[in-house]
Amino acid sequence: MLKSFLMFLFMWESTACLVCEKISGSLKQIDAGNGQVYGVNDAGGIYTWNVNQWVQVPGGLTHVTVGPAGVWGVNSQNFIYRLVAGSWVQISGLLKQIDAGGPQFVSGANMNDDIYCLNKNAAITVRDGSGLPWINIPGKLKYYASGSQGSWGVNSNDDIYFRTDVVTDSCVGTQWQQIDGKLSMIEVSTDGSVYGVNSAGELYRRDGISCNSPTGTIWTKVEIPGNKLVKHVSYDLGIVWLIETDGSILKCNL
Repeated sequence: MLKSFLMFLFMWESTACLVCEKISGSLKQIDAGNGQVYGVNDAGGIYTWNVNQWVQVPGGLTHVTVGPAGVWGVNSQNFIYRLVAGSWVQISGLLKQIDAGGPQFVSGANMNDDIYCLNKNAAITVRDGSGLPWINIPGKLKYYASGSQGSWGVNSNDDIYFRTDVVTDSCVGTQWQQIDGKLSMIEVSTDGSVYGVNSAGELYRRDGISCNSPTGTIWTKVEIPGNKLVKHVSYDLGIVWLIETDGSILKCNL
């Protein structure tokens, strides 16, 4: 019994430290992928990080994502948009949260926590608002994100789940595997790294992820200088992007 208890504690007590700089601006959500960074603020303004400064992108969104499938977003009415040749094109369907981090497919959750995905062929070729073959994935999640090593999500109870057998041409997968821990949001990078934030504003990283172990082995608590609390995280190319609870933006390295 004692051995099991100590093993459980270790799963959550491993720590890492970040080196961070505060950058200008205020955002409520951020997403990094394919060497690009996009974010939205409380007013719905859209911004992209370019040559060490934020550049505003025309339009209004509540959630934005960038990855192998391009740049996508949703607005306050849950309408879905894709950035095509510099302009936002409305896409069929309704989502409150969207993710383009999978291997050229798109996924997300709607206002009822229903989960949907769009396979590669449809996601990368869409150019207009015509009907698209969104696939309903069984289950309920408030946040769903994908990367090269798999898809992860959290539900309304902050329980964490991994979707097995998700591949480029079959984004629906086969079954859910519950993962230890609690997170209020979770993000998966293009390279498969997994980060999340819990309801207390603490940052965690899933370690031990590989082709042979896609769910990893341990949650590592990542210490933020000044014990700052955060509400959103994204990761790409060795940089951890954080949104503090007051909207301040941190650019961090491990």
